[in-house]
Amino acid sequence: MRVLIVEDERTLADSIAEGLRAEALAVDVAYDGGGALERLAVNDYDVLVLDRDLPAVHGDDVCRAVIASGGLVRVLMLTAASDVRSRVEGLYLGADDYLAKPFAFAELLARVHALARRARPAEPPVLERAGVLLDRARRQAYRDGYYVPLARKEFGVLAELLRAGGAVVSAELLLEKVWDEHTDPFTNAVRIAVMKLRRKLGEPPIIETVPGAGYRIP
Repeated sequence: MRVLIVEDERTLADSIAEGLRAEALAVDVAYDGGGALERLAVNDYDVLVLDRDLPAVHGDDVCRAVIASGGLVRVLMLTAASDVRSRVEGLYLGADDYLAKPFAFAELLARVHALARRARPAEPPVLERAGVLLDRARRQAYRDGYYVPLARKEFGVLAELLRAGGAVVSAELLLEKVWDEHTDPFTNAVRIAVMKLRRKLGEPPIIETVPGAGYRIP
């Protein structure tokens, strides 16, 4: 899952980003509406966590632009105003959900996951293929019944390969979905993560490299 956080309170934005990354999400951050529009124009996000009261380009204008683009990104709007009128206004703009500050991180995380499920076709909470079982809610992986401890990026890569249902997933797509915008596009991070995954999942190897195309679990 890839998330864009747009919040002009830098400490809050960075804190949310750190918390979501700890949950194995790929997270980008913008501190103003202009930066948000730039990132939305070049990246595909599952969820946009959007502060409504942004300087310069207001959060309302960012939300309108997202709706006008016809994209699939889901919008969770944040605001310091907790009155009913403000919540209704945000929802009428096209936001999918609304959260008043201050909020508990656990609630924000739950809402982000709920919106992400709406951004893509419904998926079971447990992904399974070729003897590998991935419990996304508990962030646990098993092969043939044996627990496999995975780092965050390894978990993310395995989730994307299982979601593909045997289809090939390119390294570029894995980089987009599991890492964030600060990652060097020429990095070998994907290759290294796949190598570690193969080692942890054991024999016989189940992740197949398709030369010039990417990886798959057949």
